[in-house]
Amino acid sequence: MRCDLMLAVLTGLGGTAVLDLWALALKRLLGVPGVNWALVGRWIATMRQGRFAHISVAALPPAAGEGAIGWIAHYAIGGAYGLPLLGIWGKGWFRHPTVIPPLIVSWVLLVAPYFIMMPGMGWGLAGAKTPRPNVTRLKSVIGHSVFGLGMFATGLMLARI
Repeated sequence: MRCDLMLAVLTGLGGTAVLDLWALALKRLLGVPGVNWALVGRWIATMRQGRFAHISVAALPPAAGEGAIGWIAHYAIGGAYGLPLLGIWGKGWFRHPTVIPPLIVSWVLLVAPYFIMMPGMGWGLAGAKTPRPNVTRLKSVIGHSVFGLGMFATGLMLARI
């Protein structure tokens, strides 16, 4: 069972790395800014004081280690996102990965940024308070899709080992 959990977490971490490479390519080639993980870290850091939602997390003073907190949370959550593959599709998916299960997982998990992270950071439900809400939503859908494809690619690589 430990090996299965490790495969699931590695699959999620691989998907996260692919997502980050995608974001880096978008930034370098098209100038599209990615997620500011330091702001996410700032939001998470305020949770220690019992504050889970803000009017604007960007308006808060910086928190100590917010960049590291944000990046660690990003990879911890990404790794955990591999667990539904094991829980729903079982060990068999890791032996013979197919593309649809990780895409389903990545799309269903859009509830986290839309209904937890964005409102908590002051961006409204599904980014409704951002300057271009539909662009914010589309970027999330595309990013989660890339993450799902990254989990599929990672699953294929791990199945061959």
